[in-house]
Amino acid sequence: MSASMSFTHTPTIQRSRAATVTLWMVQIALAGLFLMAGASKLFGAAPMVALFDAIGIGQWFRYVTGLVEVGAGIALLVPSAAVFGALVLVPTMIGAIVTQLFIVHASPVPPAVLLVGAAVVLWARRRELSSVLSTAR
Repeated sequence: MSASMSFTHTPTIQRSRAATVTLWMVQIALAGLFLMAGASKLFGAAPMVALFDAIGIGQWFRYVTGLVEVGAGIALLVPSAAVFGALVLVPTMIGAIVTQLFIVHASPVPPAVLLVGAAVVLWARRRELSSVLSTAR
């Protein structure tokens, strides 16, 4: 048996116009931040190279992280994929917080703010994720 997953179906969720506009504003802001952060990793900005040297896993991890951030940033701009972008960013930002606290000993506030934003989007779009998961079964 093959389960077909379609990203074109977005369940109808009743939100007020203000809530919808606010959600999109959060998604667009997050997308912009993650596109910039991911691009700086992919293009080898000196601070990112130094950060990933300090992490000690290798520069390959900088590329993977950059791809995750750029991919998730793009997904946040696509209505049927936004929930998946947020879903990927939550554990990514948890990892960033842990890294900031215990490896590079820097402030965890920036990734914590991004985690809250991604969690808000994930929570607001949870029914869409539930719908896709139930369709895949």
